[in-house]
Amino acid sequence: MKHRQEEDDLYRKFSKHREEENRRIRDEIQDEWERELERLTLRFQQEMQVKKRRPDSEIGALTLRHQQERADLEKNMTLRRDKKKESLTRKMLEHERAATAALVEKQSHEMMELIQERRSEYMAASSLYVDGEEAPPYPARAPAPQPPLVSKFHIYTDPAEFADVDKIAISVAQEDQKTFTDLVRQLVGRCASDVEKARTIFRWITVKNLNNIQFDDNLKGDSPLGLLRGIKHGTESYHVLFKRLCSYAGLHCVVIKGYSKSAGYQPGVRFEDNRFRNSWNAVYVAGAWRFVQCNWGARHLVNAKDAPRPGSRGKQDSLRYEYDDHYFLTDPREFIYEFFPLQPDWQLLKTPVTLHDFEELPFVRSLFFRYGLYFSDPNTKAVMYTDSTGAATMRIAMPAHMQSSLIFHYNLKFYDTEGDGFDGVSLKRFVMQSVVGNVVSFRVHAPCSGAFLLDIFANAVTPREYLTGEPMKFKSVCKFKICCAELQTVMVPLPDCASGEWGPTKATRLFGLVPITHQEALVFAGRELELQFRMSRPLADFMATLHKNGVDEKRLGKFVQQAVSDDVVTFYITFPEEGQYGLDIYTRERGSSSGLQQNGSTEKEKHLLTHCCKYLINSSKRN
Repeated sequence: MKHRQEEDDLYRKFSKHREEENRRIRDEIQDEWERELERLTLRFQQEMQVKKRRPDSEIGALTLRHQQERADLEKNMTLRRDKKKESLTRKMLEHERAATAALVEKQSHEMMELIQERRSEYMAASSLYVDGEEAPPYPARAPAPQPPLVSKFHIYTDPAEFADVDKIAISVAQEDQKTFTDLVRQLVGRCASDVEKARTIFRWITVKNLNNIQFDDNLKGDSPLGLLRGIKHGTESYHVLFKRLCSYAGLHCVVIKGYSKSAGYQPGVRFEDNRFRNSWNAVYVAGAWRFVQCNWGARHLVNAKDAPRPGSRGKQDSLRYEYDDHYFLTDPREFIYEFFPLQPDWQLLKTPVTLHDFEELPFVRSLFFRYGLYFSDPNTKAVMYTDSTGAATMRIAMPAHMQSSLIFHYNLKFYDTEGDGFDGVSLKRFVMQSVVGNVVSFRVHAPCSGAFLLDIFANAVTPREYLTGEPMKFKSVCKFKICCAELQTVMVPLPDCASGEWGPTKATRLFGLVPITHQEALVFAGRELELQFRMSRPLADFMATLHKNGVDEKRLGKFVQQAVSDDVVTFYITFPEEGQYGLDIYTRERGSSSGLQQNGSTEKEKHLLTHCCKYLINSSKRN
């Protein structure tokens, strides 16, 4: 109640200060308006004295000009007033946020002191200190920042481990509480550890959807939604609220300020101003400081049209909340890719990095770490430079357990514009994506000098999901800026094949089709070529299409044949001329209802089958 009174006093002070400042601006603008209007009127009267013997048309024109000047003055003064109010509001909000954060800091310290005092009394009375065999008590004072000794993986391996406490957080989020004490007791009263306490608070904030709460204009501090009035006024953010709730739960928590690679950021951008300033939390749990970013982990509703109203219980079971678990207790070695604290100690790294190092780190998203991806080349940077031929290669490694399910995609466009084409050709055709072992490579061949943006996407799907033909949703995992200073070689686009990776790996992963003759994506051939695969499971209705720049696909159809003998399928290709070709291979599983038309067109057949893999073939008489 003491804290509520202090907060009420602070918000009354905010309100009074805003009223005073708005009145001051209004009076200043009014005084300036009156002075300017008086000056304008005086000039008009003087000009009328000079022209009083002139024709009425001249006097009328002067009057119209005066009226227009008065209207322009009024418009200009209104704009100036609005601009002043906007600037003042921004400054006052910054001041109010700082004052609110300072108050929360003071109140959090007081609450932690009180909780520690009561905890010590309880433990002493209960004789919980028994020969030093019990786990060490939670520290009374906030420890200095140090790198955690164990990773997040050692605390929990699957978010499902928190299923019970997550249900508590989701249930509490459907109700409204009048005091922080009530809220925190409902959240952490049944928690068995400090990690579970932090988890329920994190999940409550990510579920509550604070940005979409509808507030009444006259919001009182002792009303249920008055508890969150700081969110309404913009004076309290997710991270300040998280710190406040942690203190009421007896957890040490700090707000960390710094830079983040947030919305609008692109690889290669320097942190030279306040555009990408951000804040986040570190909470002391499991014997170490660990990062939490509630704002980036915040939820959205899935498979439900309407969120339930507070107090309603009708549709609870039909709701599923998605959130980003990556931002709960994130390991420092991953967190540093997106967040750079102003105080080096709060990197929680054994060897802190510089701001320049942070800028050079590849621009990755949380999905990159969720899939367990990593860069096989430690020298991979956010900005990559091409060689004299305009080529640069980005390589991403996959963990063994994800190799069978991860599918990648990419997009290439010019860095400074939205353009994604060059001389009428999609820039995607200047990128060769391939998979060898556990490494997926993206080799970019710049068609001209300049800067490009390569966005790499991924999705985890089972072969069965892929074979349904349903559209897949890819999400960005990382981005690169590709710089080509000069180009000494004229680059031509790759043949216009189906999108995605080159090489037979996809055929093996999705169809169990194992290459016998050619294991690489790039094939060097003479004027004829045989490609052979072995089927590890029944497949049917194979088809292949040949592509070459500047040649109609239909003209090349007669140069590709296929035959199946037992479990071996062979493709026979005859090249009508030397050059670079692309070969698309399609198939389906035997027994699936494809309805393949044997006498139909090639386009119809392709739509009835599923793309299997593709090869890039260089045909030459010398091979």
